[in-house]
Amino acid sequence: MPTRREALAASAALTGGALLPAAPPATAVPRMTPDRATAAPGQHPGRAIALTHATVLGAGTDHTVLVRDGRIIRTGRSAEVPIPLGTTTYDLTGKYIVMGGLVESHVHNQGPETVLPPLFPLNGVTTVREMWGGPLHHEWRDKVRAGKLLGPRWVIASSIIDGQPSLWANDTGERVVEVADAPSARRAVREAKASGADFVKVYSRLTPEAYEAIADESRRQGLRHAGHCPDTLPIARASDAGQQSIEHLHALLLATSDRETEIRRAMAKVRIDPTLGTSFERYASWFRQVHAVEWQAMRTYDVGRARALFDRLAANGTRVVPTLTVHHSLERTDQLPTDSPEFAYLPGWMTDYWPAIWSSLTAGRTARDTSRIHQIYEHRLRLVAELHRAGVQLVAGTDTGTGYAVPGFSLHHELELLVEAGLPTQDVLHAATTAPARMLGLPADRADLLVLDADPRTDIRHTQRIHSVLVDGRYLDRAERLRLLADVARAAAASEPPVTGIVAPHICVH
Repeated sequence: MPTRREALAASAALTGGALLPAAPPATAVPRMTPDRATAAPGQHPGRAIALTHATVLGAGTDHTVLVRDGRIIRTGRSAEVPIPLGTTTYDLTGKYIVMGGLVESHVHNQGPETVLPPLFPLNGVTTVREMWGGPLHHEWRDKVRAGKLLGPRWVIASSIIDGQPSLWANDTGERVVEVADAPSARRAVREAKASGADFVKVYSRLTPEAYEAIADESRRQGLRHAGHCPDTLPIARASDAGQQSIEHLHALLLATSDRETEIRRAMAKVRIDPTLGTSFERYASWFRQVHAVEWQAMRTYDVGRARALFDRLAANGTRVVPTLTVHHSLERTDQLPTDSPEFAYLPGWMTDYWPAIWSSLTAGRTARDTSRIHQIYEHRLRLVAELHRAGVQLVAGTDTGTGYAVPGFSLHHELELLVEAGLPTQDVLHAATTAPARMLGLPADRADLLVLDADPRTDIRHTQRIHSVLVDGRYLDRAERLRLLADVARAAAASEPPVTGIVAPHICVH
């Protein structure tokens, strides 16, 4: 498997170097002007746009897309779609339009406003699902809607609701709600609704009693719940309880062992010392303990048990977000890039933490440990293939906000990993467009489009050959997109760490 750096080099060769414009010097002054990186998508009352003579995936060649007021009003053969007077027309002969734009279904954003939000649409990601919601994300969403910030559509989770003690201390700059029983779990759901959350985020250390109360109260409040399957809860119960999506592949690996009862007992013995004062210490402790359990589960994998479970998930409509990107970074550390052109789009005070954090997480691994962890990762790829064959709806997400995942860029790597797992390119595109759009209830006529120089159905890496992007009705042509990316790089280089609050990104929301 090629390394991330090799994949980036191949992508740059495909695009003639246009995918990642050269980063400006570190001393450059940011050039963020109201009509560029801080301007919002949409906000063009009465403005009409026509994208003509393109191949529209799922529709056909030589098609025209008409857009007005942030909505697609007509799509059809170019010869059959009249262009109204006053319409701004872009000839896209030889280009490929991915309808709906890309959706990144698992992100965690903390950092400069001038850097993180713009990176998503500038990479063709027009919608994100924020998996640990807070006031900052609601503020960004409001600014995007008001035309003050370039960014994606935001679907925002509640604060993480976890058991006691949580894997996360309240040192991350974002709130963690710890619940110990059904009454406190129900209160947490009601608080989530009052905060404006779009859905409830459930987490790993919840007890079955608290989880069932969250699921029931979420239904009562008209909210969906999604997130981790708790360590002590069978996935089938979470699926039957209506969990919208299961994040990552950890719980699925445990549930497909023919010794699941034994595995569950082992998970019940995993302890998080509440005296561990930082989130990193708590997570690292859990991470090391769980890998041993995962190894035992992998060695006792039962194909029949897996198929029965996956059939149940498919029947219930439970989605799975594999987040292969973060699994890959933690379990194939030999393939981590020491540097990447993408890193220029994040402040150094964020990326400088990554090597030290990853070294601490992997400290003490023997050659045998490393070999086992590599095998666990390969097994995760097989699980993804089995989920797909069983008809479980897979949704693309990366866990961006963890190390080595740059907003916007990382989703393209996730698509490559899904292809590596054995999914056809057409189905991978579905996992990043139609499937999450349905899950999130996005408007079918939203004017979010990705225009590519090459057909992604023939090579998934072609999603990185971006010609232009339409985000909520605002058209970013090639020149403007590259100019805005350069602006983001300058802003990242000039960014200073916050005086208070967390300065390192999430370790892993695994």
